[in-house]
This record gives sequence, structure tokens and C-alpha cells, in this order.
Amino acid sequence: MVKVKEFAKREIVMLVSLVLAVISLFFVKPGPEYAGYIDCRTLGILLSLMLVVAGLRGLGVFAVIGQMLIDKTRTARGLALVFVLLNFFLSMVITNDVALLTFVPFVMEVLVMSHLEKYTIPVVVLETIAANLGSMLTPIGNPHNLYLYSTHDMSMMDFVRVTLPYSMVSLLFLVIATAALIGAEPTGTESRNRGQKRDKKWMVQLVGYLLLFAACMLTVLRVVPYLVTLGIVIAGIACMDRGTLKKADYCLLFTFVFLFVFVGNLARIPAISQGLMNLTRGNEVLVAVGTSQVISNVPATVLLAGFTDNISDLIIGVNIGGLGTLIASMASLISFKCYCRDENSRAGRYIGIFTLLNLVFLAVLLGLYYIIR
Repeated sequence: MVKVKEFAKREIVMLVSLVLAVISLFFVKPGPEYAGYIDCRTLGILLSLMLVVAGLRGLGVFAVIGQMLIDKTRTARGLALVFVLLNFFLSMVITNDVALLTFVPFVMEVLVMSHLEKYTIPVVVLETIAANLGSMLTPIGNPHNLYLYSTHDMSMMDFVRVTLPYSMVSLLFLVIATAALIGAEPTGTESRNRGQKRDKKWMVQLVGYLLLFAACMLTVLRVVPYLVTLGIVIAGIACMDRGTLKKADYCLLFTFVFLFVFVGNLARIPAISQGLMNLTRGNEVLVAVGTSQVISNVPATVLLAGFTDNISDLIIGVNIGGLGTLIASMASLISFKCYCRDENSRAGRYIGIFTLLNLVFLAVLLGLYYIIR
């Protein structure tokens, strides 16, 4: 029973999407049309990327990169800036949730070793914002970007052209916020080198995973069919480290499937379909931001994508909509859960600082949208 409760808390979005899909079955009779709801290409690419990134994370590649950088820092501000920038840039290729799963526990450990525990909350909040905003730039930065990119006729350059101004402004304000919130006192330890052993097998696996990642990118760019890449990824990982096949977020895949069913059925109910279309069209950014605050930006993307042709504004809306409440982005919940595992955590203070900084960044980026518009 305890494990069931823990699973329900951890996968609440999947369970809610399942309930919505089941309810929709009573309004639209199941039939052959259901097969057309599922976007298999998005799911195939997403699974391939999750498996490859899980393999790289298992090798400790991202921790190695972080360690090399933080060993060169000598101040609290420099340390915080390293982690903020790491999350910002790495989330563009390994997704925001993986970046946070890797670096939030890491930064909390490093801050304790450096006698800088007082900065734990602002640093974790800033790296969470950085991961959510850095992942905005690319189609593979987060699941909802991959979905929108895969289901619409956009090139990589078209996608980046939409998100680049927001990413640049986000980076600027992240640097300013880090400098303003984190002091310049020296760190309390000279070395944090863990001396991770990297043998020949490690190097062979690293090269293998990088080649698989390159195959994933070719599929994202529509050069290689997704089924070919998925087969290569599964076969390659089975040869290198079969245990990695268990580490993908399969619940996220099921979440997408349930949402596809729910939204597909909504589109076949004329009154609801027309209402959502009237509400969304012309107001994509504000509707996406508002919806994300309540159901998070991944479900909001799948829900709204079928009711507007203005995909550029929807991309902006669901990405900056990840700012705001804790549930606006599932990646933000990951950071919060990691922080709360610390016996000295202060959840109320964390939520207060998190909400304040998120609202500031949300206001800035909404303002930028109206300036550009």
C-alpha cells in the first residue's frame, strides 16, 4: 500500500491523464479512429533520447563535466553561476528533468562541502529556472517541444528562430539574478575532486552512446526514420548495458498516450472542440501560460495543439508557462522533491522564493513577447 501511494504521488500527471482518457471513452465510442490519435514518431524519438541520455547519465558523464568546472571556482557566486549555466546549456540536449536530476543533488552536496548551505534554496531555484528556460531553445530540450516539432512542419532553424530571443533574455537575467542573490565569499574547501575512475570499457560505452545520440539527432532532423533509430538504440544499449533499458521514463510515454486519447476524443465533440478553438486562437500564449499553471506544460501542449494553427505562439506559451507554480513544469517538482529529501530542508521558504523568482522571470518573458509582437 505504501508503494502504491508513493507511485501515485510520483506519477500524478500520468494517473490524471489516464482518468481523463477513460472519462472521454463514455462520450466517444472506441473505434479504429483511436489509432490515429497516437503520434508514434514523437513517442519513438522520445524513448530513444531517454534511453541514450539515461546511459550517459549512468556513466556519470554529466557529473564529470560539472566536477571539472566547479573545481576551478573559488567563490560562492562562481559556484552558483557554474551550476546555473550547466543546467541552462545541458538542458538543451539532455532535457530539463535529466539536468535537474543530475545536478540538484550534486549542488546540494557541494554547497555543504563548501560550507555554503545558506545558499542552497536560491541556487536550487535558479538552476531549476535555468533548466526550464534553457530547454526552451531546442526541440529536444523537453518533451512538449519534441511533440510540437515532430507534429508540425518546422525545420530546426525555424524552431530556434522562435525561441532564441527568449533564451537570450533568459540567460541575461539568470546571470543578473545569480550575481544579485549569491555573495562573493570564498568557498570553504579547496578541492572537490572525486577522482572517478574511467577505464577502457567506460570509454567504449561513451563512444557508443554518443553515436546513438547522433542517430537520434538525425531522426529529429528527419534524415533517419524513427523506427530505424529506435531499433538501433535498443539493440546498441542491450549490447552495452541491458540495465539501462529499464531507466527510461516509461510513465511519461504512457502519459502522452493517455493525453492523445483524451484530446483526440475532445476534438470529436463539436461543442467542446469549437469552444477550445475559440478560446485558444489569438490568445495562444496567455491560454498556454494559464493552463500550464494548473495541469503543467506537457499536458497543456497536447491539449491546445489541436485547436490552433499558430504553433509559434504555442511554443512560446508552453515554454514560458513552465514558470510560475511548482506544478507548471514537472521538472520543477523534481527539484523540489530532491531538495525536500534533505533533513534540514525548509519547504515553505523554498516555495516562497521559488514562486517569487518564477513570477519575475515569467513577467519579463511575457513582456518580451508583447514587445516582439
